[in-house]
Amino acid sequence: MTRIALCQIPVSPDPSTNLKRAREALAAAEGADLAIFPEATLTRYGRRVTGLAEPLDGPFVTGLAEAAREHGLAVVAGVFEPGEDRVHNTAVALDAQGAVKAAYRKIHLFDSFGAKESDLVAPGAEPVVVELAGVRVGLITCYDIRFPELARALVDQGAELFAVIAAWGSGPLKEDHWVTLVRARALENTMWTAAVGQAPNPAESSDGFGVGRSMLVDPLGVVRADLGTGPGVRVVEVDHEWTATARATLPCLEHRVL
Repeated sequence: MTRIALCQIPVSPDPSTNLKRAREALAAAEGADLAIFPEATLTRYGRRVTGLAEPLDGPFVTGLAEAAREHGLAVVAGVFEPGEDRVHNTAVALDAQGAVKAAYRKIHLFDSFGAKESDLVAPGAEPVVVELAGVRVGLITCYDIRFPELARALVDQGAELFAVIAAWGSGPLKEDHWVTLVRARALENTMWTAAVGQAPNPAESSDGFGVGRSMLVDPLGVVRADLGTGPGVRVVEVDHEWTATARATLPCLEHRVL
């Protein structure tokens, strides 16, 4: 078993507020091996990300690393890194000693539904699988979930769990898209999938980001936990023996032709 804390927190424009909330969530994640936070945990989306982006040895990630070390659990969280002309939307992975083990720069940018993420963010190029808490975790960020080829590339790199982080946009049918896509990526790859989104932040609701609905989905697409819309931390269990059972029943990865 791997115990995962789904840390569905609201995100403020202020990084210090968000670090405080992340520390509180880690303190509430007692017994977890891995804590997953949303995309853009550093600061809410907006033009402010250009000025607030930090390197991975900056105060925000350093603070997360101290908390990871204090509580003895690995962490995945969304931050913004400075780039040459635009920032990178990065999922940083820390081990239980607080060391940076990997950084995945979001490949698919959200230039949809009237948004233009690429105005501020430069795309990454490489899928990333990282070992955390003894599990090979494939990293997926928000809009990436709409691209099954990325998830399949992570499978080919040996992923045993998908960690999906998001600041999902609200709007007609958008919440339904989120649930459907997360379940689809889990089912088509017979893969445990831990998906964590920002909780709605009423003080910042005008930008539309954050619908909650963080979930744990099993390898047959069954939702084992759903946090709804409110902020919260829930520790859930991933049973790796069930992965083998599911793949014996549904050996679709073995049946691939292309």
